[in-house]
Amino acid sequence: MSREFSLAYLTLPGVEAMEQIRIAGECGYDFVSLRTIPMGQPGEPQLILEGNPQLTKAVKEQMDRFGVRLLDIELVRIREDLPEDYRAAFEAGAQLGATNVLSSVWTKDYAFAADRYGKICEQAAQFGLTVNLEFPIVSCITTFDGAVEMKKQVGADNLKIFVDTLYGHYDKLTPEKIGSIPEEDYGIIHLCDCPKGAANMELTHVVRAGREYCGQGEADLVTMLKALPKHPCAIELPNLANMEKYGAQGHAQRCLDAAKKLFAENDL
Repeated sequence: MSREFSLAYLTLPGVEAMEQIRIAGECGYDFVSLRTIPMGQPGEPQLILEGNPQLTKAVKEQMDRFGVRLLDIELVRIREDLPEDYRAAFEAGAQLGATNVLSSVWTKDYAFAADRYGKICEQAAQFGLTVNLEFPIVSCITTFDGAVEMKKQVGADNLKIFVDTLYGHYDKLTPEKIGSIPEEDYGIIHLCDCPKGAANMELTHVVRAGREYCGQGEADLVTMLKALPKHPCAIELPNLANMEKYGAQGHAQRCLDAAKKLFAENDL
């Protein structure tokens, strides 16, 4: 079975959900990943589904029209001043077919984070959802080891380790370390390359606006991907310069074409 790909929200920041769904379908993605839990970022489109059955129905019709499924919803951030009850968002996502929720830790109080994760995982389990724990280099858990330790503290079966290949590159994630936990402990994968010369670039720019097409950067994606389970890959590849150059759809198409080329050439 060939690998399945999703168009992640952040690849086309600022693009409305209905348009992201259309682009995903026309480019040939299997899934789309939608931000239904807002972060309050400037220019962020709002897609609040809970309490809005008409909008939920419209999103479902758009996915059916363009032949894509919903892989995940985002973003649950673990932080003291943010909500602890996401059941309405989880229910709406599950109604649209989502099976995964993306999350990350934004507090240094790890005891609090573990307790909050326990509650959120219980809520997600009510709707058959897996909670994916990411370790963004700009968050408060920035390494694979830190994410694994948090999963151990939480002890929830539906909390999975979520590898973004950019952060795996920064963390120098090895096949040996990837193999140190069972395959069933892994969630979905975020896919992109790290631009060449990234050490000389501002980190936040790379993360949010300057990621590279797969196979065109400096990350050893092949080694990393061969060690990871063959789970669906959501391409999260914000690159504002390429969006301006090629347009939103042109950029999304190049993201998918580069990924498929990398996978085909390396038997991934």
